[in-house]
Amino acid sequence: MAFLSIATSIATLALKFGAYFLTDSVSLLSDALEALVNLAAGLVALTALTVAEQPADDRHSYGHDKAEYFSIGVEGTLILFAAASIIYTGWNRFMHPAPLENLGWGIGVGLLAAAMNFATARLMLDVAVKHDSVTIEADAKHLLTDVWTSAGVLSGLLIILFLPGWSILDPLIAVAVGLHIVVTGIDLLRRSIDGLMDVALSPQEIEKTETLIRAGLPAGASFHALRTRKAGGARFIDFHLLLPGETSVRESHALCDRLEESIGSELARASVTIHVEPQEAHPDPAPLP
Repeated sequence: MAFLSIATSIATLALKFGAYFLTDSVSLLSDALEALVNLAAGLVALTALTVAEQPADDRHSYGHDKAEYFSIGVEGTLILFAAASIIYTGWNRFMHPAPLENLGWGIGVGLLAAAMNFATARLMLDVAVKHDSVTIEADAKHLLTDVWTSAGVLSGLLIILFLPGWSILDPLIAVAVGLHIVVTGIDLLRRSIDGLMDVALSPQEIEKTETLIRAGLPAGASFHALRTRKAGGARFIDFHLLLPGETSVRESHALCDRLEESIGSELARASVTIHVEPQEAHPDPAPLP
C-alpha cells in the first residue's frame, strides 16, 4: 500500500505542477505543494511500516508497532509546513495579482490527478481497516483530504473560467486550502502523541472487553484494575482477577486461558495479561455492574 501511495503521489505531483505551470494559478500551486507532502509522507509511511512489521526482539519485547505513530507525527509536521507555504504564497498573490492562462487545460489535468488520488485513497482505507493500520489510514485520509482540496480548487477555477472578473478567488482559495490542511496536520500530530503516550482503547472496545470478562467469570469471581493501551494495530489489556482463595492453580490458569481466548476472538491482536488475587484480600470489592 505504501508503494501504491508513493507511485500515485509521484504521478499526481507531476500532473499538478504541470497544471500550475500551464495556468500560473496559486490555488493549483497549493494543490501541487500538498501532493509533494503526500509523496514525502508516503516515503515515511513505507519506512514506518517496514519497521513496525519487524518481530519482537530482546530490545523491543512488545514489538515495533509504535513506529507507526512516529510516521503520522512526521506526516502531520510536514502538512503544517506545507500549509504555511501555501498560505504565504496565496497571500503574496493576493497582494500582487497576476493573470491566469490556459485554465481549461489546467482544470482537466487537475481532474485527472484528483481521480487518481480518490481511487488510491479508497483502496488504502479498505486495507487500513482490514489490517488495523494507523499509518495506512493516516496516509489514505491525507490523500482524501487532497481530493477534497482539489475539488475546491477546481470549482473555484471553473468559476474564474466563466467569470474572469472573479480572478481574486484564486489566491483566496489557496489561503483557504492552507487553513484547511492545518486542521489535518494538527489532528495527525494529536494522534501521534496519543499513541506514543499509550492512549487507552476506544470506549467501545473497553466496554466490549468488560462485557467479555463478566460473561466468562464464574460465581464468586470479580475483577478490577482494568488497563488498556494501543500500539499501532496491537492492543494490550491487563486486569486483576479476584477468585475465592480455595481455587486451585490449575482452575485459575484454565479460567485465565478462557478469558484471554474470549477477548482475543473479539479484539484483533489483543495481548491480555491477568493477575490473579484471592477474593479474601479484597473483602469489599466493587460490585460488578
